[in-house]
Amino acid sequence: MSISRRFVLRSGGSAAAGVLAAPFVTRIGPARAAWPDRPIRLVVPNSPGGPSDILARIMSPIIEQAIGGTIVVENKGGGGGNIGIGSVARAEADGNTLLLCTSSIVVNPALYGDKLPYDPVADFAPVAEIATSPNIIVIDSRLGIGSMKELIEAAKKNPDKYNVAVPPIGTTPQIAIEWLKLLDSVKLGVVVHAGGGQAIQSVLSGAVQVSSGGLPPAKPHMDAGTLKPIAVMGDKRRADLPGVPTLVELGYKDFVLDTFLAVFAPSKTPPEIVQRLSKACVEGASKPETRAKLAKAGFDVDPKGPGGLKARLAKEIPMFKEIVAKAGIKASDKG
Repeated sequence: MSISRRFVLRSGGSAAAGVLAAPFVTRIGPARAAWPDRPIRLVVPNSPGGPSDILARIMSPIIEQAIGGTIVVENKGGGGGNIGIGSVARAEADGNTLLLCTSSIVVNPALYGDKLPYDPVADFAPVAEIATSPNIIVIDSRLGIGSMKELIEAAKKNPDKYNVAVPPIGTTPQIAIEWLKLLDSVKLGVVVHAGGGQAIQSVLSGAVQVSSGGLPPAKPHMDAGTLKPIAVMGDKRRADLPGVPTLVELGYKDFVLDTFLAVFAPSKTPPEIVQRLSKACVEGASKPETRAKLAKAGFDVDPKGPGGLKARLAKEIPMFKEIVAKAGIKASDKG
């Protein structure tokens, strides 16, 4: 999957022919510079501290080592992720601008429709799905609330008291809390943040009481005892959180939502570059030491190449259109 080529001339005659042919080769067109020939921008369309930012910081040095280049992580949040995602869609397709995106790329078509500044399928070349971030509901441990049932009961008794911090509109944790409010007919204020890290900080500071978000930003504070997990959104309990039930167990039928994290390139990026990047991502994330590091940070690791990522997009874009329509969620929803 290398874009460089080595020609082996096996005889003096062929060597002479090569010398004679050289001027004609240069007139046809200049050879493509070896890639990577300059630092690669890895755009994270969210603020620092959230799952995508955490994953980018872990994976960047691993990808760098595999491709022999330098990666610069650039946080470009805003617009529910659309500003950063759109900027990569319009970037030069030379392998020097990449996107590390969450599930917002499959949710946003349902929320923004014709106003979306990119086409999630036509404008991008899928590179690799690296990991998933399990979504989890956590509360401020100082509240003394011990379960999801107690939270809902308390919110119904005091409808203006409880607020939920979420990452940007269009993320699966934000979609999840709006869906939950609908199912429980409960009033919970939803406070939208620029990223998952900022949402967690709001709970820690006491500004809000609850967070719906990815596991990685919350995990260190759960380990420290300052945040209490009360429900996970997976299809089964997590081995590292055996005492925390799933929402399905709690009676929320089919309530399974996670956040995938994947790398994309602009659509016309040379296939050989996409292949090199995909190999670097999938093989790098599959190494035992990387898996252990990602698991410790709260990620589930099941890396997939372009085909697997393309299949996820094909499945989840229509799926989220249905969820968003049923829940009546709009891009302007604030809670």
